[in-house]
Amino acid sequence: MADNRGSWIGKLGILVGLVVLVWLVAPVAASPNGQPAFPEGESEYFQLTGHYIKGPFLEFFRKYGGSRIFGYPQTEVFYDPRLGLWVQYFDNVRMEWHPENPVPYRVQLGLLGEELGKRTPPIPPERAPRGNPFQRYFPETGHTVSYAFLTFYDQNGGLDVFGYPISEPLVENGRIVQYFQRTRLEWHPERPRGDRVVVGALGMAYIQKFGVPEEYRKPQPLSAQPAVIAPPAEGATIRAYAFVRYPVTGREGYQTVYLYVTNAGRQPMRGVLATATIRFPNRPVVYPMNATDSRGISSLTFYFSGLPSGQKVVIEVTVQAGMQTVTVPTSFVVWY
Repeated sequence: MADNRGSWIGKLGILVGLVVLVWLVAPVAASPNGQPAFPEGESEYFQLTGHYIKGPFLEFFRKYGGSRIFGYPQTEVFYDPRLGLWVQYFDNVRMEWHPENPVPYRVQLGLLGEELGKRTPPIPPERAPRGNPFQRYFPETGHTVSYAFLTFYDQNGGLDVFGYPISEPLVENGRIVQYFQRTRLEWHPERPRGDRVVVGALGMAYIQKFGVPEEYRKPQPLSAQPAVIAPPAEGATIRAYAFVRYPVTGREGYQTVYLYVTNAGRQPMRGVLATATIRFPNRPVVYPMNATDSRGISSLTFYFSGLPSGQKVVIEVTVQAGMQTVTVPTSFVVWY
């Protein structure tokens, strides 16, 4: 009897040991360093760089100004063991996923200005501006944001997007710039009035200095899965509207065309496919556009160069939903 009981106890000990081992190993095997998986959700493909933006990163991107603020994605989302975070690099920023934060603050921008060593000594407190609504002193870092930079800061997300200033305005490569914890602002006097403050490419500067895994920088193919087209109600007519980001441009640069699609009841239509025909002077170029998102919106960014001043470039956007096809025009003028 004693031998049987001892054998039974031995088997029980082995079983308990295996259970403990599985309990210890399973969380590590589930995801990197025990981190929860990144919640991908809705995605959007950016043909210009060949990368997707997904889930909460896409929501943040859209909420705070899209490519105008962040630039275009330069990597896929990936887990960075150096930071212990899911991240994605853009031209101008690094997005980070912090699942432990309260819901509104789970997407944060990396402190690239700090990591690239752009902080300068604070100004003496007695030099801080007083009573000027066009200048603001930030005692947290001892620096001031002024005039057009301050207006841009306040209108485009403020502290959540840029962080605190970590330098005063300075001249780099003949251009006035100012560094913030998360970004760099630049003054471009050659641009149209009202669009002369530009967010600098700190994301690319970080990639060039420190690098990121090459496998996450490789452009991805557009998914071959067919879009789910929301057919209009019987007898309904789709409505499409197209417009460009820059009605007047220089002879070289990037242009973005936007598309908005609704049904006859003016409800946004998701999953609608379209093509954009850019009628350049020498030859037309046709680009496929992403399927419209839940807001009925799609966009396409393309590069152009060598266009003569005074040239009007017509863009025809052809939309197809079910059995219906609609073509809507827009255009821009090359001026400077």
